[in-house]
Amino acid sequence: MPADAPLSKDNQIPTNLRLLRILEEVARLGVSVKPTDLIDTIGLPKATIHRLLQTAEAEGFLQRDLDGRSFGPGDRLRTLAVNTMSSERIRTARLAIMKAAAEEIGETINLATPDREGMTYLDRVETKWPLRIQLPIGTQVPFHCTASGKMYLSSLRAAPLNAVLSAKPLDKLTERTTTDPDALRHELVQTRARGYAQDDEEFMAGMAAIAVPVLDCQDRLLATLSVHAPVMRCSLEQIIGFLAPLQRAATKLSELNQSE
Repeated sequence: MPADAPLSKDNQIPTNLRLLRILEEVARLGVSVKPTDLIDTIGLPKATIHRLLQTAEAEGFLQRDLDGRSFGPGDRLRTLAVNTMSSERIRTARLAIMKAAAEEIGETINLATPDREGMTYLDRVETKWPLRIQLPIGTQVPFHCTASGKMYLSSLRAAPLNAVLSAKPLDKLTERTTTDPDALRHELVQTRARGYAQDDEEFMAGMAAIAVPVLDCQDRLLATLSVHAPVMRCSLEQIIGFLAPLQRAATKLSELNQSE
């Protein structure tokens, strides 16, 4: 079945595959899903759909949205996705792409994926310079003041973006951190237009970064690829000069994920 094709209507889905079909459709759509959205595409009875959604929610694979009716990926489904992306065969090819980019650029390269509370570093290739900024694999960083986080926020539709920005006050981590939601929205418009996000000492004093998207087979943001460096060695303007090789690497990573 093509990745962008809706699931066929089939009341004869084996019982042990029905929950998997639900999870597959939620992942395919990429937005919060109501039970009525699934009844037509999957073709199971309404009562069955509701029961399966409740089971998936209780087990942590799905999470109910604030409206109380829609469901999106839960912790276990997101962890499953990350672990799949980190499988040995995929990671070997991914690291080869990242290492080539890091050698060309000369600074640290990071691959991050969005989570509920921020961006989580999935992989990284360290610079060879002795002066470096350590952000180990598994580190979670905020959305609003990092290049990777702002790249992700720029990909969101208006409703989920507003939900993220209004959930709680934006923390001011440095003197340059933007904490005004309207000012951040304006920057995200610019980010979408230019195709990359930047962090000018907004997350950490003395560090600058840019990030570009890694896309899935439906051209949705799957992850971000970023480069960061100490500003005493590399200014933001110099880091922006690395945009072309970073984008080439991101394109290769997108093609790698789409071929799996």
